[in-house]
Amino acid sequence: MALEFNILAASEAGGRRGELRLPHRTVQTPVFMPVGTAGTVKAVPQDVLETLGAEIILGNTYHLYLRPGHETIRRMGGLHKFISWPRAMLTDSGGFQVFSLSQLRKVTDEGVRFRSHLDGSSHFFTPEHSMDVQIALGADIAMAFDECTEYPADRNRAEESLRLTMAWARRSLDHFRAHRDEVVWREKLDGRVPQVPRTWGPGNESHTQSLFGIVQGGTYKDLRRESAERLVEMDFDGYAIGGLSVGEPRELTMETIAEVLPLLPADKPRYLMGVGYPDEIEQYARLGVDMMDCVLPTRAARHGLLFTSEGRINIKGKIYAEDQGPPDPNCSCMVCRRYTRAYLRHLMHSGEALSGTLNSIHNLAFYLAIMSRVRESLHAESSAPVSNH
Repeated sequence: MALEFNILAASEAGGRRGELRLPHRTVQTPVFMPVGTAGTVKAVPQDVLETLGAEIILGNTYHLYLRPGHETIRRMGGLHKFISWPRAMLTDSGGFQVFSLSQLRKVTDEGVRFRSHLDGSSHFFTPEHSMDVQIALGADIAMAFDECTEYPADRNRAEESLRLTMAWARRSLDHFRAHRDEVVWREKLDGRVPQVPRTWGPGNESHTQSLFGIVQGGTYKDLRRESAERLVEMDFDGYAIGGLSVGEPRELTMETIAEVLPLLPADKPRYLMGVGYPDEIEQYARLGVDMMDCVLPTRAARHGLLFTSEGRINIKGKIYAEDQGPPDPNCSCMVCRRYTRAYLRHLMHSGEALSGTLNSIHNLAFYLAIMSRVRESLHAESSAPVSNH
């Protein structure tokens, strides 16, 4: 099977300690997934990610489609081989990136016409094309093509966005099931080579990719409920909650998550897209979210913002000019074991590339450590193991 999800323990508040078995890795959940937009978690080498304990990372369909191109990556053996990442991987659908090109796109029932942010060239993404690109990339988990609703959005806009998302979800699923195994790239002990193409069909349990549906509906609870219920009827391999952290108040984010989670199948993974700050990811995990991702750890790092057990610090501050303490005295990551705040500040002010690398490594270690502690806590809080059967 391409995906198997087992819940090992659960808390009274709804948090789940589980294992997500994927072709390239068994991932411990709840999990935070570093974002590798263009085939790289910015400034952090793959071997360092492995040392930090990252079990699954993201690739971005939109960016990889534009450069170097999904067909190029397919010919190179798929994204895992191309970027030398042997562990699990998820690709987004490209929907959010196209959504962010508000001045360069035109949405129709068929799909989205947009202009590349690189050179202005015109492109057309449909649910079917998004699936073809993601199948070529070959990540363990692919995402249905959706239409992200901005905030604020009035009722009519949210309803229209939901209509498109539901229609595109059906088309994504149908196309994915029909074509996902036309080209399969699986690692073998003697190297990564393409396998013989196979045709999808009932009884064929050798798939290497899974597809998640994405719940949309803006901030309207009834639309979110409708979206979740209709996606569950389609029977995706897992379910994501999208369209949050796009400017809405945090309380509204929490309300939306609390509304949607009980509607999703308990025996399938739940993925909250594009969140958040350290305290937020811990809170969401304790509510029952199994998977989260966000660019914040690395993006903030490149601007000198470090997340620590003592709160956020801006390492560019003058007060750190002669500070010989580690970035976080309670962190045991490779950066905190070796470097001082004074040195990290010096790197920032000198414009050294190493600055973004070291800051990013620490922030990612901090996020991953939070999830590790949450998993241990959920296991301890559970009165007895939970069976999926």
